[in-house]
Amino acid sequence: MDDTVEKDGNREEQQAARTREPVFNLAGSVLALIIACVAIHLFRMYLLTSSQDSGLVLRLAFIPLRYSGEYAIDIYALVSPLTYSFLHGNFLHLGINMIWLAAFGSPLANRIETGRFLLFWCLTVLAAVLLHYLLHPLDMTPVVGASGAISGMMGAAARFAFRIDRREAKAAFDGPLLSMAEVVRSRNAMVFLGVWLLINLATGLGFGGSDAIGQIAWEAHIGGFLGGFFGIALLDRDRSKPPTADEGTPPGT
Repeated sequence: MDDTVEKDGNREEQQAARTREPVFNLAGSVLALIIACVAIHLFRMYLLTSSQDSGLVLRLAFIPLRYSGEYAIDIYALVSPLTYSFLHGNFLHLGINMIWLAAFGSPLANRIETGRFLLFWCLTVLAAVLLHYLLHPLDMTPVVGASGAISGMMGAAARFAFRIDRREAKAAFDGPLLSMAEVVRSRNAMVFLGVWLLINLATGLGFGGSDAIGQIAWEAHIGGFLGGFFGIALLDRDRSKPPTADEGTPPGT
């Protein structure tokens, strides 16, 4: 009898611990992206001269004018729509992005798993600069930062109404994808999106912006958000469905 009570108590404690699992229990893919962004920024700041850093940014940042037809399409033109996301204007820009990446990247990565998450990163950073390019095709200012991908994660999170299941060892977004109408009716989703819009407004006004090399483009944020909001439907594995017999459904349930 006492052993049974003790075992039940242990199970309850373990369940409570899983329920309290923090969002910042980083997924491996998210941690790898954070390390890459931080390492690249430290390399630029402390190992490159100012002219070397400017040359690196001009090659690997996204510059709309590069695609105007006046310049040859070289390897940098092909890779910069992805590599720009690993460059940041200053430590404040880097720090803000890494905090948001840790908070919203891990539950998304745990939901859709590593391969799909990295594909999601590529999809959203491309969607971000695509909208920026359509609005500013002749702009010669380099665009840098992971904000487009992080905005995409916010868009994906909205489709789950920011619900996170912490019962498992790895916290993940929970439930089926919501339709656009359901997102609008969700109080959680609208509050979070309201905060996100205010942050983007502040960014557009220059608060927390980058330094003279590169800019933080609010248009890219919108593009990334839309890419994530709609693109998650292509990459999500619906965990709300009941498990099949092959997935080990316990007998008698």
